[in-house]
Amino acid sequence: MSTMRALRYHGAKDLRLEYLPEPECEPTQVKIKPAFVGLCGTDLHEYHSQTFVPRPGAPHPITNETAPVIFGHEISGTIVQVGSKVAGSTDLKTGNKVVVFPLLCCQTCLVCKGDSPACCAGKGFLGLTGGGGGLSDFMCVGPEAVFTLPDNVSLEIGALVEPLAVAWHAVSESGIEAGQASMVSGTGPIGLAIIQCLKAIGAGEIIAVEVASRRQEHAKLSGATHVLDPTQVDVVKTIRGLTGGGGPAVAFECAGVQSSLESAINAVGARGTIVNVAVWEKPFTLNMNKLLLSEKKLIGSLCYRKSDFNNVIKALHEGRLRPEAMVTSKVPLNRVVEDGFEALTNEREKHIKVIVDMAAE
Repeated sequence: MSTMRALRYHGAKDLRLEYLPEPECEPTQVKIKPAFVGLCGTDLHEYHSQTFVPRPGAPHPITNETAPVIFGHEISGTIVQVGSKVAGSTDLKTGNKVVVFPLLCCQTCLVCKGDSPACCAGKGFLGLTGGGGGLSDFMCVGPEAVFTLPDNVSLEIGALVEPLAVAWHAVSESGIEAGQASMVSGTGPIGLAIIQCLKAIGAGEIIAVEVASRRQEHAKLSGATHVLDPTQVDVVKTIRGLTGGGGPAVAFECAGVQSSLESAINAVGARGTIVNVAVWEKPFTLNMNKLLLSEKKLIGSLCYRKSDFNNVIKALHEGRLRPEAMVTSKVPLNRVVEDGFEALTNEREKHIKVIVDMAAE
């Protein structure tokens, strides 16, 4: 039996590069050789504290797996085999450049049937809750999880489709229209992706709020029309001035910090929308009257639908999204811990997006 490399998560700060049996492609599956795999904030959080990876004795309801699991859910790669029952029913072919839709859901509950798989109570992710992952030489998935890349979109950029889809979904859920002003608090990978998606849909003024100088520069490169340092200016007053006194129509909270969300709530205009995209580590204290008295809306946006993947791929093909500058480092599979997770932990301001080059030594 052939073996393959796989980086498996055994527990917090316990990632092991192992050799496992190469998965066999079932008749209803597609076999993919991952090319590039992004490391995201959820992966980094999991590296430090096991939260989403199912523990022994409590298998995930969809994958029926527990730790150890193969890591990596921001995946691009090449099809190396198409199952016999897939070949005649799709356009997928050996050699296609593809990205993987990693979200797993039960497909039977009301929210799944309503095309909101991110809200499924039993949801999971390939590369996090089992089912295979991108940080391996091969993985097998159903054809419904495979999206073909256009010829002019590289596999390296393909690894950014998943985080861009998180951002596209947030922008879509916000209800913002072309020409309207927006605010983005926190310009890490998702904040920068939101700026790019806002620019792609023709939003008006895009006001970024960020403390770190390098991320401020990336915000400008991504399309922010104004970048504010909250340690240097009165954010609410400045944003009100930049928007004619009325405030932006939408604010995106990507920092997960109390003061940041308070500024977003205060800055957004009457009947405006605040979209929380951040994962919070601590409870937030909210003065509900701030929403009530100006009929503002605070909503959450977790991840995506398949339509968001399609929209991102289309925008990349048309050149409306140009995320190349987000990639600040590429690392080989055997250096993911040292040059990936430890670098993201200890050199946070240096990096935006670290991706794993599966072909690198």
